[in-house]
Parts: sequence; structure tokens; C-alpha cells
Amino acid sequence: MNRPPAVAIDFGTAADPDVSSSFEFEEVGYPDQYHHHHQHQYHDQRHNEEALPLYSMSVSEEKARRRVRVAAGGAQGAEGDSGFVGGEKEQFEYQEEDDKGKAGVYRPYNGQRISSGRVPLQHLPPPTTIKEFLWQNTDVIWPIVYTLLSCWTRFHRIGASNMVVWDEAHFGKFGSHYLKREFYFDVHPPLGKMLVGLAGLLSGYDGSFEFKSGEVYPDTVPYVAMRVMLATFGVLMVPLAWFTSVELGMSQWACHLTALMVLLDVGWLCISRFILLDSMLLFFTFLTVFCLTRFHNEQYDPFSLDWWAWLLFTGISIGCVTSVKMIGLFVTALVGVYTIEDLWDKFGDTRLTVRQQVNHWAARVVCLIVVPILVFMASFKIHFMVLNHSGPGDSQMSSLFQAHLVGNDFYKNPLDVAFGSKVTLKNMGWGGGLLHSHVQTYPVGSNQQQVTCYHYKDNNNEWTILPKWNEKPYDPNDELRFLQHGDVIRLSHVPTGRNLHSHTVAAPVSKLNYEVSGYGNSSIGDNHDYWVVEIVDDTKRGKIPQVHSLTTRMRLKHQALGCYLRAANAVLPQWGFKQIEVSCDKENNPKDAHTYWNVESHWNDRLPPGDVKLYKSPFLRDFWHLNVAMMTSNNALVPDPDKEDILASKPFDWPFLHLGLRMCGWGDHQWKYYLMGTPVIWWGSTISLAVGILTFGVYILRWQRKYNDMDAREWDHFLYVGKIALFGWAFHFVPFLIMGRVTYLHHYLPTLYFSVLMLAHVLDHFIFSSRRLSHQTKAIVFGVLATILVGTFAWFSGVAFGIEGPINDHWGLKWRKTWNIYND
Repeated sequence: MNRPPAVAIDFGTAADPDVSSSFEFEEVGYPDQYHHHHQHQYHDQRHNEEALPLYSMSVSEEKARRRVRVAAGGAQGAEGDSGFVGGEKEQFEYQEEDDKGKAGVYRPYNGQRISSGRVPLQHLPPPTTIKEFLWQNTDVIWPIVYTLLSCWTRFHRIGASNMVVWDEAHFGKFGSHYLKREFYFDVHPPLGKMLVGLAGLLSGYDGSFEFKSGEVYPDTVPYVAMRVMLATFGVLMVPLAWFTSVELGMSQWACHLTALMVLLDVGWLCISRFILLDSMLLFFTFLTVFCLTRFHNEQYDPFSLDWWAWLLFTGISIGCVTSVKMIGLFVTALVGVYTIEDLWDKFGDTRLTVRQQVNHWAARVVCLIVVPILVFMASFKIHFMVLNHSGPGDSQMSSLFQAHLVGNDFYKNPLDVAFGSKVTLKNMGWGGGLLHSHVQTYPVGSNQQQVTCYHYKDNNNEWTILPKWNEKPYDPNDELRFLQHGDVIRLSHVPTGRNLHSHTVAAPVSKLNYEVSGYGNSSIGDNHDYWVVEIVDDTKRGKIPQVHSLTTRMRLKHQALGCYLRAANAVLPQWGFKQIEVSCDKENNPKDAHTYWNVESHWNDRLPPGDVKLYKSPFLRDFWHLNVAMMTSNNALVPDPDKEDILASKPFDWPFLHLGLRMCGWGDHQWKYYLMGTPVIWWGSTISLAVGILTFGVYILRWQRKYNDMDAREWDHFLYVGKIALFGWAFHFVPFLIMGRVTYLHHYLPTLYFSVLMLAHVLDHFIFSSRRLSHQTKAIVFGVLATILVGTFAWFSGVAFGIEGPINDHWGLKWRKTWNIYND
């Protein structure tokens, strides 16, 4: 069996760069175009013990051991032999070696080290010729070229379809709400939608269009200008991909390859050309990764201005990406894991003082935790400030919040609630709705009228407070009787006349609780219609004995059963219109906010109107309330077994592009867009993930057998880029495997970026940074890969630019039989 030539094993010192290794890779600085001017300069830095802290060791350590091959007779084997010397089987021994003065020994530099990413380089002298100027600034010229190409792909035929495409029906409508300043509710944070509204404002849109799906845009809606503004975020993804590859320390070949894959993927291209949030989500995801890698390359000079700036920019970017969509938390997790590893390494560095350790921790806490939270909260603060008019999303918020919206009539609410008052009851659990009933009955249990919790204003939310059956009926001419703690009441549903009722029938979803229903009428009922008022407190007046509208928190206890009226997050099936289940909870938990209710709307002609000055809702409470409501509604987006969603897909469908997504109608006379990726990019990047893991495993096995395939810097760089790519991909993909909500292909688009980085990293490792391959060979490989990318993009570009005419006339697009491109 042949073995490679003699191999040096690292025992705490970096390998001598002059010693050959069994696998040879270039020491890649950034970028290749610097080689003419920087190659000698870079190696001079490495040979300077105080210049660059690539690896560290104890200053007192002066001996290193090398595993060297010797012949059976004891003579050391010549480097480059075939594994046998003089016909004898090879043997090994360890030799002590003095490391004094060796170029391969790297000593500490200001107590810091950097052994991955882009190598810091010295400034070049001013150029003397135009050619030299262009050569020195290639790292700027290429991104400009790619940005111009990205502008063409993102803007080309962007207005071809004059119809509302896919989720433009949602996000365009949200932009309209900002322009009209009407409060609305959505499951996503507000930053991206505010930018949609800003795009509409800058383009001259007045917010009057309803953005109904498939509807033709009228001349009053500058939809092309709005699409162009939002597509600009997609344009910037390409230069960000280039600069991130640069900061990761990839060769120029790999930098070009990464930029080309981002430029030429039809999935990223298609999603960036409409009035959607995804272009902003992708941009801020790319930006966060870039800022992280840029910060990593400043670690050789901690607490410098640049170090602080890029740490701060990373935190701001985290805040922005999570303010567009909550899946921005996935890239936040990547930054978090990187930071934990970084601080753990520093914790093990005994050269750092306690004060330095504390400073590092404090800097990360402030910039990577406090700053993102402040950015996230600021987006909601602006959201509340802009949307100060009553709108369709009012009922998702607390009653106090709604009282200050322009156009809301809560300020007319009489303050004191009395018998005979008509009211709506708001559940005070986070994301709670309004007590509701309708003529439909339960198909299970008692088969009586349904009682639910509903998040939108409706006449079916109205109830009248009445006395018990055995008391004198309510008479509007009698003296007013105000509602107080301990009163027993009957709640009559205004539209149907049914009474709020509970009995020992199990609730349809929360089986341990009792069912709540509508029963009887104005003359028929029993003692199971009685509810005891228990006042918890008043948000403005503390503990009071009397119920006030908006501010009093109370519980309703069933007098006969002792259970409490409760509305949590249990969702009824389709027969209950997916509304929230209302049940009677047998557990008496005084701190359960889902058993708290307040009077929201209040009508009583016998009482004077209230004063809006009495009602004020604090921002932090509104902020928390809206976020819980968002998460609750998002979790409720589960696949409906009674309804087939032809657009939905499963996470395992994504990596190998098992299924695409029709973004619009598929008629012969309309432009058609099919959301899919460029196949070679998706398939190649997915395969690269397995190759990267397998390569790591092989290296670990060889390391255990005392083979050293790379020096310290090469190994750290291989691990660093691989971890960014692999962990980034895993954090973005694995959560979808455990989510219960419905998923679509576009959920994979942020994940794809990390597999693309892995593909570039694997190709760079084995081809573009290999010392064994000539420059010409690398150029040929790059040329073949680039040609494949350009060719497949040209073949599939129509799915992003739009396909006109009958789809069956465009042959050759169905590479997988599962793609529903054609009308079969």
C-alpha cells in the first residue's frame, strides 16, 4: 500500500510552510488579484514572528516533534518516495526538533490570534499606471460589474405583468394601510411592510387600491416603480455575496463563483421582482453574514474603531432581519453560536486579563443583544406612531390601545358598567379576541349554539348584561344598578337571544374543560346561565369594587360548576371557522390571563360618555401584546386536512427542488411566473453539504492516524468557512422540520445561501486553492462551471422574467416529473 511522503504533525506549533504536506493547498489571502503585489508581502508577514498571530504557543516551548518516515534499516526516507525505501516496509519515529528561529513558529501578537478568514494585508503604494490602478482595485471593480448585471436581471421586464401576483395581494395591501395610517394586523414584524409603504409613498401611490389577487393594476397605482424599489434589495444581494466570500478568505475564483450563483439563481431572481418581503429578508440575511465575517477579520485588533463598528453593524443587521420576518432569528442563532465559540476561546486564553474578558463579554451583550432588541422595538414604535387610525386589525390589540386610535368610538364608552348595558367582552390573554357567538351549532357535544373567541369586530360579539332568572327582569325605567364584584349576571347574546351557558359536557378541543354554549332565549333558561363577576383589578385605579369599561380586569365564574370562562389558543376545526375555542376551566388559576376579561365596547343611553384621557396604554405592554398575537396567529397557520393547498410543499421537497410553485394564474393570455431555483445550483449546493461533512470526517480520521494534511491556518480556515455554511444552513432548515405550520418553497430561499457558500467553499478547497493544479486547469474548471451556470440560467430565465402565451408551447422546462409547469 502506498503512503504519501513524510508528513509533519502539529503539536502546538504551526507547521513550517516550507515543509510539504500530503495534500497541498494554496495559502489564499484576499483576493487573487493581489498576488502580484501582495504575495511576497504576505509571506514576509508570516515569517515575521510579531507580525501576524496565525497561531499561538507558549513562549517557553522550544521543542516540537515531527513524525517522519525512516527505512527499515533506520535511514530516513526521502521526501516524495512511494512508501517503500530499498524494498523495505516503511517505519516511523518521532524526533525532537529545535524550533528556535524557525519560520513555521508563530508567537503571540498582542495576546490575540486570527487563523481564519481574510488575512490582513499591508497597504499598497500608490499606483503609477492605469493598469496597476485597475489591478489594485479589482476587488472593487468586480462588485460593480456584478451589481450592474444584477440590476439588469432584477429590473428586466419587471412590469410585464400588470396584475397582482401572488402575495402582492397581502403586502401591497399592508403598504396601503400605512399610507392611510389604518391599523392592521399581520403575523410578520413591521419593518418590511413599512418599507413597502415607503416605496408606495416615494412612487406617488395614494393607498386607495385593495390589491385583490389577480386583479389588474389601475393607472393610479405605480406598481412598476414600487417593484423596482423593492427589487433593489435583490440587486444588492449579489455584491454582498461577493464581499462575504472575500471576507471568508476564499480565492478569487470562488468569489466569482459565489457571486455568479447568487446572480443567476432564478429563485432568488423571481422572488425579488414583486411587492413582497422576501427581497428585504434575503438582503438583511446576507448583510448579517457579511457583517459577521467582517467583524471576524477585525479580531486581530480588538476594541479598535473598525472592530466596534462591525460588531455594532452586525447587531443592527440582526435587528433589521428579525424586524422583517421572525425567521431572521435563524441567522441570529448563527451569530449567537459564533459568539459563544469566540468567547469560549477567549475564556481559555490565559493571556487575557479578567478585565479584558469582561470587556469582551460586555461588548457582545451590548452590540449583539441590546442593540438588536432596540432596533426591533423601534420598528414597532414607528409602526404604532404611523398607524394611529382605527383599522381592520384593531381587535387584535388591547382595548386601551384601541381607545387612542383616531376614528375609534371607545372614548364614548360610559365609564361605569350597569345592568342593561350592551357590551363586548375582550379576553385579556396575549392575542386574545372578543367573546362571540353565531347561529351555527356544535356538531359534537351538546349540539347547542357555538360560543367562540373572534378577532374581528362583528355584531355577533355583542352581549347584554341581565339579572338572574329568579330576580326581577331588567326594566330600563328602574334605578340604575351598577355592576360590582360578586354580582351574579346572565349574558344574553344580542343577535340570537341565546344565553351564555355551560354544563358538564366536555369542550370540543380542550377535553378537560367544560363546553360553553348559547342556550335558551329571553324566556327560557336555567341556573347554568349564571356567572359570578370577580374583579381582579383596575389598570388605572387599582383594586376597586365596581366594573369600569376598558380598564377593569375581571373573571367570570360559573356559579353552578365553579369553573371559569376561558379563551386560550385552542383553535376550533373548520366547522368552527378556525376561531378560538371558549371553554369553562375547572382549574382555578387566579394568574391565568386567559381567564381575564374586560368590557371593550359599552353602550348605555342612560349613562354619560367617558373621557379618553382616562385611558392610556403603555408601549411595552402593546409591544408584547402584538408580538404574542403574531406568534399565536403564525402557529395557527397549520395545514388544513379538509382543504388541499396546491402551493404548499414540505421541507424535504426543497433541497433537491422536488416541487416548484405557481405564483399566479396559468391561463394562456397572462404572464406566468413559476417559483423554482436554477437546478444545478440547488442540486450542487445540497450535494456540497454532504461532501463538506464527509471531507471533515476524512480529515479527522487522518489526523487520528497522525497525518497532517494542512497547516494550522489552512485547517482553521477550512473549519471556519465550513461552520458558517453548515450551521447557517442547519439553523435555517431544521426548524421547518418541527414546525406545525404550512410551508412553501420560498421559505428555503434564505437557507439556500448557506449551501451556496458551502459549494463555493468545497470547490475552492479541492480545486481553486490546490497547489497541485495549474492556473490553466483552474481557469478551465471555472470556465466550465460558469458556462453551466449561465446556460441553465438562460434556459430557465423565463420562469422569473415571465412566460407569455400557452405554457405548453415552451418545451424543455420540466426536468423533473414532479414540476407542475405544464398543463397536463
